[in-house]
Amino acid sequence: MTVENVETDTDSKPADVIEVVQHVQRPIGEVWGRLTQKEGIEAFLGEGATLGDKGDAWHAGDGTYGVTRSYHPEQQVRVSWHADADAPPTLVDLQMSQEGEGTLLTLRHENLTQDMDREALERRWDAAMHRLTQV
Repeated sequence: MTVENVETDTDSKPADVIEVVQHVQRPIGEVWGRLTQKEGIEAFLGEGATLGDKGDAWHAGDGTYGVTRSYHPEQQVRVSWHADADAPPTLVDLQMSQEGEGTLLTLRHENLTQDMDREALERRWDAAMHRLTQV
């Protein structure tokens, strides 16, 4: 599977948002299928996480947790995301769209506070999307 990182214009994003974009040389149905399997969900949210319907809670082994906010097959998954019990609530929105014969994945992590390490979060989500496309 080929994955390309796509550069985004960071000047046009609000300061409380990070965005990671990847293009995957696989059809959207295959990418969605991977995301909705145990290995794909864990690649995205962390080991032990499960992705349920809207309103369902999820918990990962690394202490992160949240609630599924939106779930639209082959289009979008949006979850609340907490780094730990003391962390403020943030939102992670993963959008999928068909682009040529491949799939464009756009992940936005919103409502970040000033004390959050944006570079570490970008690395986390970049690695998560890469793992997702490799399972």
